[in-house]
Amino acid sequence: MNALGIAATGMLAQQTQVDVVAHNIANANTTGFKAGRAAFQDLIYQTQKREGALTGEDGTARPVGVDIGLGVQTAGIIRLNTQGGLLETGNQLDLAIDGRGYFVVTRPDGSAAYTRSGAFNLSAEGEVVSLQGDRLEPPIVIPENTTRVEVSVDGQVMAYVSNEAAPQLIGQIGLATFVNEAGLKPIGDNLLLESAASGTPIDVEPGVEGMGVLRQGYLERSNVDVIKQITDLITAQRAYEMNSKTLTTADQMLQTANQIR
Repeated sequence: MNALGIAATGMLAQQTQVDVVAHNIANANTTGFKAGRAAFQDLIYQTQKREGALTGEDGTARPVGVDIGLGVQTAGIIRLNTQGGLLETGNQLDLAIDGRGYFVVTRPDGSAAYTRSGAFNLSAEGEVVSLQGDRLEPPIVIPENTTRVEVSVDGQVMAYVSNEAAPQLIGQIGLATFVNEAGLKPIGDNLLLESAASGTPIDVEPGVEGMGVLRQGYLERSNVDVIKQITDLITAQRAYEMNSKTLTTADQMLQTANQIR
């Protein structure tokens, strides 16, 4: 009897589902967060009677076989890259991507990371950095005595410096995209890393070749649908209970078989 092992794989799968849903709900208010979805696939099968096997001397063959599956396993966690809603903040360094693309930041070790969170600030040197202090790429340095910063939808950064009527063009914000965005590796802090599955980054300016545009003074909300997550949580709980019941039933059947004399 394989029911004990099969039910155990089902319980483990639903535990993974609950973990993913819990992570989504916990990040319902995280800027730029993208919800995940657990994907499952069935395990290998044990063939007891093969399809097409002869059933008689007259050449008749079995139309279907007897293949018993051995349960379920987690195939992966798929990140849902749908657009989150835009939250107006009024902060001139808050930027939201309306459409495809990721901001590029440089981590302390010099490696590049990618994020949808545009909650930027200034470093002690006047550079535009993330909340973790990672420098925005290409680097943008705000001049001293700047009274206002304007960022256009196509990423041009203009600074109004005191006593100057005309603004200065101080930089161009670029975006990156990937052939397989779902293949990016999440590492926390709203950051994603390039992986073998994602492919190499494609650097494009905002609004060009299908890329999103920038919205100054806005932040992108999480795309988590809390109502759907609660529904998924209830579904996972019920499936866990049914697998647990299967486990109990299989145990009772084995117990009955052991008591036969």
